[in-house]
Amino acid sequence: MFAIVSVAGMLASCNGNGKTAEAESEEEPVVEKLPTTGDINGHEWVDLGLPSGTKWATCNVGANTPEEAGDYFAWGETAKKDTYLWTNYRFRESGDNYDNIKFNKYNTNEDYGIIDGLVALEAADDAATSNWGEGWRMPTNDEFRELTDSSTMTWTTRNDVKGYEIVGPNGNSIFIPAVGHYKDDGLAEGKGCYWTSTLENGHTLDARYMNLGFNVFATVSYLRYCGLSVRPVCAE
Repeated sequence: MFAIVSVAGMLASCNGNGKTAEAESEEEPVVEKLPTTGDINGHEWVDLGLPSGTKWATCNVGANTPEEAGDYFAWGETAKKDTYLWTNYRFRESGDNYDNIKFNKYNTNEDYGIIDGLVALEAADDAATSNWGEGWRMPTNDEFRELTDSSTMTWTTRNDVKGYEIVGPNGNSIFIPAVGHYKDDGLAEGKGCYWTSTLENGHTLDARYMNLGFNVFATVSYLRYCGLSVRPVCAE
């Protein structure tokens, strides 16, 4: 007797490599790839593949290329200045030194004025938001730590400017220049100093910043009136 095999049975039968003809005819699902670069308000961001999904800008506020210094800001101020002193600090209520200074905003210690309990910059006092528009902001202390902890950092030179090439988990990179900071008499060179949006815990005089020097990268605290760089982030 001859076995009768249906057409459906033939299609479902295995081919030489163990796959069915029916399975071979199925198309692979299309996986949409998310963009790794983009821009908001004309300013470019890069996805470095960080765990939080935070995207980092390719330039400092006030710069047109990654290696340019851009502008310097006191913490909570949104415009650059010629000098950076306690006496011309935006949130100074009175006083002119560490011992007698009083603040009118961002204060957690009664020794420095009326306590308002604010420990993170509001949008109106954020140099990234104010200068680049909605969608951009200054990074938090935790976001800067994530950047350095999750990435490969190489001290290098780009167009005669020293700084760090930072390569994220997905292979994308940004360059952050070591372009100094302003305090009292002028520019102190030799390392990169970048504000976070985070006030120092329990110490109103200071805010957190990222210190990028040769073989040194860590978030520490610094006096709020000093002029530091700002490298924005976004969540686009």
